[in-house]
Amino acid sequence: MRKARPGKRKAPTTSAPVPVKKQPRKPRGMVELPPGIVLTDLTKKKWRLGRLLAWGGFGALYLASPDSGSPVNETAEHVVKVEPHANGPLFTELAFYQRVAKPELIKSWCQSRHLKHLGVPMFLGSGSFEHGSRKLRFLVLERFGKDVDELFLSNDRKFDVTTVLMLGLRVIDALEYIHCHEYTHGDIKGSNLMMGFSKSKSGQVYLLDYGLVYRFCPDGNHKEYKEDPKRKHDGTIEFTSRDAHNGVVTSRRSDLEILGFVMLQWLCDRLPWEKNLQNKEYVKNEKDKYMKNIPKLMRDCFHDNHQGEVEIQKYLEYINSLKYEDEPNYEYIRKLFRDGLKKRGCTDDGKNVNFTKVSSATADLCNGYNSEEKETRDNAAKRTSPRKRKSEDTSVSPTAKKSKASPGKKVIASRGRAPSKQQAEAARPRAVRGSQRKPITVDSATSP
Repeated sequence: MRKARPGKRKAPTTSAPVPVKKQPRKPRGMVELPPGIVLTDLTKKKWRLGRLLAWGGFGALYLASPDSGSPVNETAEHVVKVEPHANGPLFTELAFYQRVAKPELIKSWCQSRHLKHLGVPMFLGSGSFEHGSRKLRFLVLERFGKDVDELFLSNDRKFDVTTVLMLGLRVIDALEYIHCHEYTHGDIKGSNLMMGFSKSKSGQVYLLDYGLVYRFCPDGNHKEYKEDPKRKHDGTIEFTSRDAHNGVVTSRRSDLEILGFVMLQWLCDRLPWEKNLQNKEYVKNEKDKYMKNIPKLMRDCFHDNHQGEVEIQKYLEYINSLKYEDEPNYEYIRKLFRDGLKKRGCTDDGKNVNFTKVSSATADLCNGYNSEEKETRDNAAKRTSPRKRKSEDTSVSPTAKKSKASPGKKVIASRGRAPSKQQAEAARPRAVRGSQRKPITVDSATSP
């Protein structure tokens, strides 16, 4: 075997690997349930478990079917979330779903507000059971597809502004519903936003994970602003609100601020404070500094090349105007986002999200290249890099929907680039065949 000559190195590869989302590890004390177990919820409806889909932070997620007599196949449209009975997050989530997410409540809200879609999952069932020596609690929900974070990573950590505005519209609708039922979410982020599973719902987005919800206004009495050192920095550190950094329980403005930081990251790839997330006080101070000077935040996020995303800047400025107990003007926010879509030649159908490809110009702005740097970089790439295939655009523009709120300002349109077929294949989860084991029936013994 020949030895390599000293000082000789392999030429670096030009294609970067597709980012892979880390999967949560199995929580301590949890065991995988065998496919075929039949659970009975509190209404005596039976649910048969299929294969394990994923481990969560506190429990597990399984495919499920209301047809308890047949094996659960890969096209199953329901899931069951299972956690230890003593766990607080699932108990909190169950209480929220039972109070707020009953199908009749959601349908009534959509009818009264003339909504085609509301991204709050419907509550389908719950109960408790014993497996071996362990007492477990379960929640039945509709099955969902990929989360928005997966799509963000597979698209080189960039979304087109039209996609971001559509996502913002869907989340604002969901937050208004939650807030009007006296709850705040507290943990809005891409991994908690899921696309529909079935073909007819694949363009619809849903806000999930209600383990951190807080009832901020019980019986119409808003909680007072009170700092608690034990609560400091609650939530996902890069997105959590300034209120949460101060140890204050989330209010409506807190949810809107979290969404603002998430939308900004979707546009610019990384937020200024993400370089030191281990230092929570640093993150808090950076957010305080930037929210006092939002134009500087936009300049630093887009490397002095900020163009067009004025809606996000106006949205953050509006959040700054809100007091802790204020009820937001949701219609103002919706109109702001709709105007941004309209002036870019897009319309919102009130239902689907169009994942438009990001243009190379937008990508360069996000990466901090000005026009001269871009030309130099592109010329160098022509000498060293192999030709890349063009990716296909499979997006379809939604139909128009009118609004009666006040108009906004003109902005610049952008179109762009989608992930390659190889990247899409790498991000797609592999199917696993269902089990043919005989069902094991378990009744729900206690109330959650």
